[in-house]
Amino acid sequence: MNNFRYYAPTDIRFGKNQVERLPELLAPYGRKVLLVYGGGSIRRIGLYDKVKELLRDFEVSELPGVEPNPRIASVRRGVAICKEKQIDAVLAVGGGSAIDAAKVIAGGACYAGDPWELVQDGRKVGRVLPIVTVLTLAATGTEMNRNAVISNPETNEKLGTAAPDFIPKASVCDPAYLYSLPPYQTAAGTADIMSHLFEQYFQADTGAYLSDRFAEGVLKACLRYCPIALKEPDNYEARANLMWASTQALNGLTSCGKGGAWTCHPIEHELSAYYDVTHGAGLAIVTPSWMRYILHDDTVGKFCEYARNVWNITEQDPYQCAKQAIDSTEAFFWECGLPKSLTELGIDDSKFETMAKKAVRFGGLAGAYVPLKEKDVVAILKMCL
Repeated sequence: MNNFRYYAPTDIRFGKNQVERLPELLAPYGRKVLLVYGGGSIRRIGLYDKVKELLRDFEVSELPGVEPNPRIASVRRGVAICKEKQIDAVLAVGGGSAIDAAKVIAGGACYAGDPWELVQDGRKVGRVLPIVTVLTLAATGTEMNRNAVISNPETNEKLGTAAPDFIPKASVCDPAYLYSLPPYQTAAGTADIMSHLFEQYFQADTGAYLSDRFAEGVLKACLRYCPIALKEPDNYEARANLMWASTQALNGLTSCGKGGAWTCHPIEHELSAYYDVTHGAGLAIVTPSWMRYILHDDTVGKFCEYARNVWNITEQDPYQCAKQAIDSTEAFFWECGLPKSLTELGIDDSKFETMAKKAVRFGGLAGAYVPLKEKDVVAILKMCL
């Protein structure tokens, strides 16, 4: 098992009506708050009005309209507000996009240069304003981790950055806020959760037995509860388990003792950068093709482990066992209503070479579970058509 640091300082308030705790969670950091949120969903469910009422004794500035793939322009606007209003803390209300934007805003507010520099190089992150979140989507796990992903349409780049102080000080997680999610967002969010787990699970064997068993348990929760949530949107048990699965999938727990570069995320980030694809939907297309591409003698054992422990597959032939698991994974995504191919999204192969070059350059794919070169990424993308 590799050496590791597990740092998870977020105060999680999970359950119904936990938003009532918002004033006490923000109070230690000051009275001037920047409220960051996306479109109209928090207004439709009454959460915007609730937050404003709870924070009536605070001085609240607002940054609305953060995009689904948050853009650096929105981050820059938020940084400008923070500096002008001398903001004490940043409050993100929404899904991963609003929270990711809030993280880089909180860092950019304390940085003399352009915040895009913090995205390009997380080592430049210094002081960060305190971050508090109210989560409305089960997907990214950003409510309890150090990561953020920001897009720059001017350069067709979607990059991840990270810093320990990007970890939120507190996060409110009320599963009832997921009731109104469109089915597509529920499914895409679940695919994102599962992909986070795959990226950590399919790594070189380091003897991190417990971490892999944690990952398998969270994967099984996704398989069990996503279909229920799609059929019964207000099923609290399903929504609660998916929300907690999202947090556990990427708060560091399932990567303890493991290591290595990720694969499907860097590839999908290029799809999102060029075509503004819904992240989870892109991952649902890329992941099965990647699995098939890297299946060989050195990886078949891990795929059989996944097949038996997550899908309860009993096939004895190793390759057939592995293929059944991959087919089952793909079928699950399709049954949840996610797209089957890039062609279905109107994407052709015209930019594959460019995207592959960037995926390898920014994604560190040479250090992945199965190292990939540009030609490998192009081959995987073509399998997705």
